[in-house]
Amino acid sequence: MLFDFTPLQLILTGLLFIWTGFIRSGLGFGGAALGLPLMLFVYDQPLYWLPMIGIHLLFFSGLTLRTRLNNVNWAYLKQAGLYVIPGALIGIFGLISLPTQWLVIFIYSITLFYAAIWLFNIRLNSHNIWLDRFLLTTGGYVAGISLSGAPLMVAVFMRNIATHQLRNTMFVLWFTLVSIKLATLSTFGFKLYFIDALLLIPVASIGHYIGLKVHDTILQNDQMFKRIIGGVLAVICVSGFWSLKH
Repeated sequence: MLFDFTPLQLILTGLLFIWTGFIRSGLGFGGAALGLPLMLFVYDQPLYWLPMIGIHLLFFSGLTLRTRLNNVNWAYLKQAGLYVIPGALIGIFGLISLPTQWLVIFIYSITLFYAAIWLFNIRLNSHNIWLDRFLLTTGGYVAGISLSGAPLMVAVFMRNIATHQLRNTMFVLWFTLVSIKLATLSTFGFKLYFIDALLLIPVASIGHYIGLKVHDTILQNDQMFKRIIGGVLAVICVSGFWSLKH
């Protein structure tokens, strides 16, 4: 598919994978949430982009974790997985059964929700175990259907694990979820676009490297960073909805 793109589409795709690599390593989550809505403007098929994003996540999270597995909160990860994984499985089956336009609407809708909470600095706080379970299960579902569920789950993870363990713990969670997702898609005969994903790894590596370097800076300016991103995402999603009507 990548070889059928126009030169402009190829340039935009390269820039977007630099961006997703930067967000993934800089924040530790959100590469799909902040990249997928833009990718749909280049080519409006979620089932083309999602496997490639997943393959990149496996590669880069594995690269990051190879020396950081001792900095993962395994106890809480196992506890949260009891709610995240069932939700993700339901979401994956939604991904392979829902019409493409419904998937696109879902992706823009959930991204617009994230844009609003970041732009207006609304914090998803929970001090109730049932609300925690709801956020984890819902986040798993959103991750299963679009790989965009991290912000919902992070709201719970941040309250239960140390900040310095957050990125690495989320990477292990994403590695697990993406492995399940790609295995399921392959089982049901969906193409995973391995060649396209491999060709884009050197490009995404640029963003990944930059993200690793500025990770601490982003965490120190988390509120300002998210407000800027929230405003940009809101414009993108509204434009996306507009394009669906025309």
